[in-house]
Amino acid sequence: MQLLAVGLLLSGCASMPDEGGVDRVDSSHRADPDSQVRVFGVSPQKGERPQQIVRGFLEATTSDEATFSTAKKYLTERKAQEWEPFVSTSVLSDGPSPGKARKDSGGRRGYTVEVSGSRMAEVDDKHAYSPREGDYRENFHLTKVRGEWRIDQLPDGLALGESDFQRIYRPINNYYYARLGTDAESIAGGKNVLVADPVYLRRRIDPVTSTVKALLSGPTRWFDPVVTSSFPRGTRLARGERLSLDDSGALSVRLNAQGAEAGSARCARMASQVLHTVQGQASAKVSKVRLAGPDGRTLCERTREQAEDYEPGRLNGRASRQYFVDEDHRVAAFDGNSDEPRPVQGALGRGETELGAVAVNRAEQEGAAVSRAGRALYVARLAEDSKLGEPVLTSKAKSEKDRLTAPSWDGLGDLWIADRDPDDPKLLRLRGGKEKPEEVAVPGLGEDERIESLRIASDGVRMALRIRQDDGKRTLKLGRVQRAGTAERPEVTVAELRPLAPQFEDVAAASWAGGSRLVVVGRESGSVQQIQYTETDGSAANQPTLPGINDVTGVAASEDESKPLLADSEDGILRLPPDANWKTLTDSGTSPAYPG
Repeated sequence: MQLLAVGLLLSGCASMPDEGGVDRVDSSHRADPDSQVRVFGVSPQKGERPQQIVRGFLEATTSDEATFSTAKKYLTERKAQEWEPFVSTSVLSDGPSPGKARKDSGGRRGYTVEVSGSRMAEVDDKHAYSPREGDYRENFHLTKVRGEWRIDQLPDGLALGESDFQRIYRPINNYYYARLGTDAESIAGGKNVLVADPVYLRRRIDPVTSTVKALLSGPTRWFDPVVTSSFPRGTRLARGERLSLDDSGALSVRLNAQGAEAGSARCARMASQVLHTVQGQASAKVSKVRLAGPDGRTLCERTREQAEDYEPGRLNGRASRQYFVDEDHRVAAFDGNSDEPRPVQGALGRGETELGAVAVNRAEQEGAAVSRAGRALYVARLAEDSKLGEPVLTSKAKSEKDRLTAPSWDGLGDLWIADRDPDDPKLLRLRGGKEKPEEVAVPGLGEDERIESLRIASDGVRMALRIRQDDGKRTLKLGRVQRAGTAERPEVTVAELRPLAPQFEDVAAASWAGGSRLVVVGRESGSVQQIQYTETDGSAANQPTLPGINDVTGVAASEDESKPLLADSEDGILRLPPDANWKTLTDSGTSPAYPG
């Protein structure tokens, strides 16, 4: 079965060409994700056998039609009305493959065709992507309608090959406000921290409208316990609303009656969610968002400049310097793009105690460093008059590799670290970087698993955990940081661990590299070490492959994506500026780190 590829001329809007531009293509010649070619299905032909009908239906579901009108021609009239294509999408590595048609037994006049494939991920009805490996097997039943075979039984949802999925779907970030509980009171604007919730939407189907609809439908199930939306419950677009930016970059959005109930302060937070969500996928700058009720009456407006108060990543800091532990086991730093490091001011830069790993808070005013042997954690101001003092935490583990991990700061000013002691492994938080360490439960961690390293996002609700399995392999998982209780009696857990970079059988290092992106160093089965970007939902980031270097043991990035990557390798500490190659900063030293 084949598809039609239609070339579209894009100049502000799409239109059908007057002549030419229509060609038959098979599924091995799909348009790439950025192509201007639209793909449409081919209707069933007379006399096609059951297996051909199923194959034609599967091909038609990979088209760029909004309502799958051609695909539904392969179904009986009743099933075409009942079929729910958006319940879920199974992403298969090589696409769905229909088997031989099996004739019904017992005198029935129908056929069953099994469709199979190797599943790698699922996208649910909230548009959330989740890695999920396993076999895909579903039965399609066919019966004759006016002399032609049609499908009368099939599973709801779609089954797409990986290449088709990447062509048809686009990743976007919806933005919701972090649930920080009483911890939000520790910083200015703590209730206005936007968190990226990644979803996948169809690429060419009314992109702005579908983006805002997805935002209004609320956060994905994994994120829901740690974020909240400012939109009143039940808020949807007004009936018949179609959205697009005008020539000035302004976006007007009419909401239904529930959305019109919001007061001015709440409306400003709503408009900021819309602006940052749409901006993330719009090619032009969004200058302003206007929210209105169903009658068109303006509820509020928010300009791009006004929405900066709610800028995603606002707790990340400016990252003016890059830090590491130098050959004399002191904390040193590179200023900006400088190639000349200097020891930091204060106790951590004086070499009073040999240090092995460092983390600097997002404001770049305090540092936390683990001793060279991994036994003790010190916290000190980055000021000339600071003193090292006594360690704020000490591990009792006998072996160096079983002691403290490198620490990590969130944007609230809290310090996180793990003790790998086999007799008492635990994740710890030091509020403000100084208070007594409090143990944080990680209910998804197995008895034979332990945390090898960690990196918490600036927003404080997501943590990347490198976990050592009982067989010695190290995997990467994302946990959500759930906060409850009171300021005096906080209840914090890192829950619902989910896999990141599942293609790597062994992960050497990871760091946050954007609002919903990490950079990961790992090794696939039987392959050499690689450095790749991955999204927080476990999908591969739409980024070019990074140039490789030898034996990387650490990597550092900033949530500010304009900052260069740092890596700790057998050749020393290296920097990778945008659109350039790795450059050696120093052939000695370890533990490169951005603030955080």
